[in-house]
Amino acid sequence: MNNTPPRGFTEIEFAARTARAQRRMAGQGLSGMLLTTEAEVRYFSGFHTLFWQSPTRPWFLFVPVEGKPIAIIPEIGAALMRQTWLDDIRTWSAPNPQDDGISLLTELLSPLAQTGASIGMLKGHETTLRMPLGDYERLLNGLPGLRIDDATGIVRALRMTKSAAEIEKLSHICTIGSATFAQIPEFTHEGMPFEETFRAFRREALLQGADDVPYLVGGAGPGGYDDVISPPSGRSSQSGDVMMMDTGATWDGYFCDFDRNFAIGHADDLSRRAYDVLWRATEAGLVAARVGTTCRELFQAMRSVIVEIDDQGGDVGRLGHGLGMQLTEWPSLADFDDTVIEEGMVLTLEPSLSYGNARLMVHEENIVIRAGGAELLSRRAAPELPVI
Repeated sequence: MNNTPPRGFTEIEFAARTARAQRRMAGQGLSGMLLTTEAEVRYFSGFHTLFWQSPTRPWFLFVPVEGKPIAIIPEIGAALMRQTWLDDIRTWSAPNPQDDGISLLTELLSPLAQTGASIGMLKGHETTLRMPLGDYERLLNGLPGLRIDDATGIVRALRMTKSAAEIEKLSHICTIGSATFAQIPEFTHEGMPFEETFRAFRREALLQGADDVPYLVGGAGPGGYDDVISPPSGRSSQSGDVMMMDTGATWDGYFCDFDRNFAIGHADDLSRRAYDVLWRATEAGLVAARVGTTCRELFQAMRSVIVEIDDQGGDVGRLGHGLGMQLTEWPSLADFDDTVIEEGMVLTLEPSLSYGNARLMVHEENIVIRAGGAELLSRRAAPELPVI
């Protein structure tokens, strides 16, 4: 596609991310952070590979309170890691169930343990350990005196607000996703099996410039759908069906995440009304998504429209979320989340509702928060339910 941004990031970008983390670590009294998950390792190093799909090997990155991050990784990743901005890369021959990097980590962290220092790890909501629990216990047993504090707040604050270079990548993949959705009427039709529509969508997204389409879900059924996370069935579409497709396509490691609804042949009045309510709920979200608004207030703005047809207010837990290196990121547009919206956040607006005979409808757009309010990254959906 035209205006394709450069891949990767400059060393200046990674140095700035690290410096911001180090200032926060110093303020929290931490001597460093030990990171074990793909997005965090990539965020601070630039190490980008699909090899994380294999659960066999653990990967570690230590971000000290001063200096560059240190990679402790399986030897199979050494050549790629040397292409990043990092200098200190320590490897072992993996897999090695008896010692999968534990000795190297112990050697690195022992001086801190001897002084009773504290390091941070991710302990909070939406985090995982991604190393064997037994190895983690062995590591701590070999480092008496080392304290482990929660660094979730540090990483969360950094990753929620995107740099200009990150926003450029997110805008690009949203443009690709929008162009792909625009082609749906060209490659699907009444009588086409839903699973074939999925395959056609993936092919089109790749043709439009996506690197991958690792997430594609949806639903379809007479007068609406009742499930949006199951694999597509081989059922052929019929006149009167309402179909939704939700894509998480990627470009250079960044996701889009939005959906579109279509009626096949014709649309019934109730489905049209549900669509209209969701479209207006999204409009309310676009107006409310401003610097200084809380995620709770943004959630409530959309829910206040949804209750016109669904007195549960679209109660699926949340009505949107952060977006970036992962399909879903912090924060949540939910009643429980008081995060204050800041300039540079990239969010999904995802109102949903139930209607009719246990039917469900979901709508989603992607936005970036600018100083003057929300800016659409996805191409805005049609104001009326499209008919194919």
